[in-house]
Amino acid sequence: MPPMNPPPSDQPRCTGHAPWFTMSRRECLNRLAVGLGGMALAELLGRNAAAAPAAVAGLRPDRHHFAPKAKRIIYLFQSGGPSQLDLFDHKPLLNQRHGEQLPDSVRGGQRLTGMSGNQSSIPIVGSPFTFAQHGRSGAWLSDLLPHTAKIADELCIIRSMHTESINHGPGVTFMQTGSQIPGRPSFGSWLDYGLGSENENLPSFVVLITKDKKGQPLTSHLWGAGFLPAQHQGVRFRSGRDPVLYLGNPPGVSPENRRLALDRLRELHEHQFAGTPDAEISARIANYEMAFNLQTSVPEVTDLKDEPDHVFAEYGPDARKPGTYAANCLLARRLAERGVKFIQLYHQDWDHHGGLPDGIKRECQQTDQATAALVTDLKRRGLLDDTLVVWGGEFGRTNYCQGLLTAGNFGRDHHPRCFTIWMAGGGVKPGLTYGETDEYGYNIARDPVHIHDLHATILHLFGLDHERLTYKFQGRRYRLTDVFGRVLTDVLA
Repeated sequence: MPPMNPPPSDQPRCTGHAPWFTMSRRECLNRLAVGLGGMALAELLGRNAAAAPAAVAGLRPDRHHFAPKAKRIIYLFQSGGPSQLDLFDHKPLLNQRHGEQLPDSVRGGQRLTGMSGNQSSIPIVGSPFTFAQHGRSGAWLSDLLPHTAKIADELCIIRSMHTESINHGPGVTFMQTGSQIPGRPSFGSWLDYGLGSENENLPSFVVLITKDKKGQPLTSHLWGAGFLPAQHQGVRFRSGRDPVLYLGNPPGVSPENRRLALDRLRELHEHQFAGTPDAEISARIANYEMAFNLQTSVPEVTDLKDEPDHVFAEYGPDARKPGTYAANCLLARRLAERGVKFIQLYHQDWDHHGGLPDGIKRECQQTDQATAALVTDLKRRGLLDDTLVVWGGEFGRTNYCQGLLTAGNFGRDHHPRCFTIWMAGGGVKPGLTYGETDEYGYNIARDPVHIHDLHATILHLFGLDHERLTYKFQGRRYRLTDVFGRVLTDVLA
């Protein structure tokens, strides 16, 4: 027992119900840390589950680095690399020189993938699809996108995207996390970490994947929290009876019993936290509370039966089929209405190394109408002004043919040097085409945009400075844009 007498004036002192006693500086600081940790835990355990992510982040939903223009984002990720040359980037010269060899001066010694690097011939291939200008903006789109053409004046088309990634795994990871190497926090996790949630009954970050699609695998690291606290990871909603796995109560367990069990579990975690103030414990508590709230909110938001017939007609015939791209677009609008901040849709099978004419037609038939309907629906409901919609893949496709070029068939290889994405709403300029590629569609001719620049710009639209949104891990402060990135002020409304 320490002596029960006041310590000398040069020693740290702690007070309580007991008389003064002597303790070391380390012990005093440790007890102080535990006390502050308990205060933080009490905040995290509040009934408002939305406060938990914000408390960890150090920011509240009403605290930004500057005034935001966007409140939520719907990211329509087209996995596999859609061909910009057959959709958005009109290059008449390719049709004029169809079948000729790509000049070495254009290629500039760029490395090719193993799928076309050993070809004895790399013939230029023009697009078999017809391009036309649309809207007051005069945006060029191919006839594969008749519905998107109707919303041309809502789009901010960026034709000068580029990346270092030439293969799907690192390419998709780079676009989703800001790094080619798996393990970093995903974009949605960074946004949730920075701003928290506006809905205590739904996750701030939801992932939807088109069912029954082929293509490169989509794994959970693309929506994972990485080294951020676990409650910031995305929650995948599936089609079918159980949109979120293991969410429902087992047979014989009532909601009241579940609530009692969670209360007792929380008490155990409180006890653990008092001895070991670990952020992972707080994250676990927040996730349990969110899961309990999801038991009632998820069935309500995923049940589309209350949507009128004319809305289903707008999104297309697949909108009534759970798990299709069209149904996911409609669900994304419902999630946006309810305050979900980051809604990530994945649609696979854009990887057309061969059979491109038929393959890209199929994907556009599955996505074009629903994509345009989503933008139109958001605008009609007054949500487009503060909802950012992003459409695009991980890289583009080559202007030359992979494999054998025949009269009615060809393929295009991966092309990281230039590709196209578009954005709409959420504070970007509508009716703008930004950036330009050369006449061959092989290199960027004007206004290059790197993935880090895109990420910096999107964070800016949410009122976040990409250089200040950081997290210290293993002695280093990390951020979504690494040590790069610039805000594209020319595309901001």
